[in-house]
Amino acid sequence: MAVSLVSTGVTFPDSSTQITAATGFGFKNRIINGAMVIDQRNAGASVTPANNAYTLDRWFASLTQASKFTVQRNAGGLSGANLPTGFLNYFGCTSSSAYSVLTADTFLIRQGIEGFNVADLGWGTANASTVTLSFWVRSSLTGSFGGSLNNVAGNRFYPFSYTISTANTWEQKSITIAGETSGTWATDNTTGISLNFNLGTGSSLSGTAGAWTSTGTPYAPTGATSVVGTNGATFYITGVQLEKGSTATSFDYRPYGAELALCQRYYRQTIGASNTEPSVYGYALSGTNVGTTIVFPVPMRTTPTISIKSGSFTVVNCASPSYIATSDSYLVFSNATANGATHFQSGTAIVKFDGVEL
Repeated sequence: MAVSLVSTGVTFPDSSTQITAATGFGFKNRIINGAMVIDQRNAGASVTPANNAYTLDRWFASLTQASKFTVQRNAGGLSGANLPTGFLNYFGCTSSSAYSVLTADTFLIRQGIEGFNVADLGWGTANASTVTLSFWVRSSLTGSFGGSLNNVAGNRFYPFSYTISTANTWEQKSITIAGETSGTWATDNTTGISLNFNLGTGSSLSGTAGAWTSTGTPYAPTGATSVVGTNGATFYITGVQLEKGSTATSFDYRPYGAELALCQRYYRQTIGASNTEPSVYGYALSGTNVGTTIVFPVPMRTTPTISIKSGSFTVVNCASPSYIATSDSYLVFSNATANGATHFQSGTAIVKFDGVEL
């Protein structure tokens, strides 16, 4: 049976099109972990994020005042029929107080998209492509909500708004955004586009929704609902997708292993010896230095910072290891006291490779 690949998709002999052009091919969704499946750092535990602290993989909190909200995958324990069809996880934010947002305050949930993954959009040129943002959202509050897109230089912003009509009910939103023809947009391994969801932003960091601007730094639309302004208010989101084109298409579900690998380009951690990942073994190099090679499942975006997240090594105290050699696929660290031993194993230690997020 012959098939043909044309501009409208894959066409079969009966003239049916099984994949449309709107669906697209390859890396359709530029957001990583949009279904909130991967949570390497916290494994579903509730945390109170600090400024620019990563929570669920690829998502981080940007805030000007501490301790105003908590973050947890599947906060509130919704499941089954209480979730959008096809989704098992969501990003949950809960306000910790009734905080009156100051003029220069901002509380955001953000994802920085690597330039390599949006280079084809051609932003900053006359051929800039239109994109569509879609997601499922649920809040205990109703009203006008919003967020923004911006470049890493912080001089091109697009505030967007959407309405939550019914409290504690999942609603699907779709926002089409014309490609930006001005400004500088990275197309390398630095941040190409930042996507921001607003939890509360002051007037000096807000602006008119629905248009690109170089005036100020409007992370949110003017008058957007402040989640942190109501004690115990909730904001849940999942199925976040940013794709090329003017129409929102079905969510780009990727295999768990593929989504995990995409996340591990930016952050990864070993698993303690009692779990499924093999122990880390090291051998004496010279003097009191002990080194080990850890094979990365995927090349990391750039050289990571190594630290012990929890636990300890069985033989050698390696609380502050430092790398001595790197490449795209492995890293050797040392600076451990051998105490006369010729080797060590990780025991309960979980080693994390951090600092290469966007």
